[in-house]
Amino acid sequence: MDEAEQQLLAAFRRLASQDRQALQAFAEFLAARSDGAVPDEPVAVPQPEQRPEGESVVMAIKRLTRTYPMLDRRKLMGPTSLLVSQHAQGRAAVQIIDELEVVFERHYSEQVSREEK
Repeated sequence: MDEAEQQLLAAFRRLASQDRQALQAFAEFLAARSDGAVPDEPVAVPQPEQRPEGESVVMAIKRLTRTYPMLDRRKLMGPTSLLVSQHAQGRAAVQIIDELEVVFERHYSEQVSREEK
């Protein structure tokens, strides 16, 4: 158990029963949200932004993050990092951004599919 977990457990143990239940419910809410969805709420709809001329890879990631705020960034980190490293090795920004858009769209579609089940 790491230090944060120990601190949380110590705080939990100091709480009254009713407050423990509230904390547990909130923790479950956060856990569900970090898995990509808030319990009993539909997946949010993306808010697309126009792709600006000459957009950099970093700016594209920021734009796509704003477009898909409902996605778990941790799940996007691997494919995004791979594409950023390919850009750093000389691959054109336009190609990388095209692929980043596909990655974000695919993750969103997968999340919607999971929600519909």
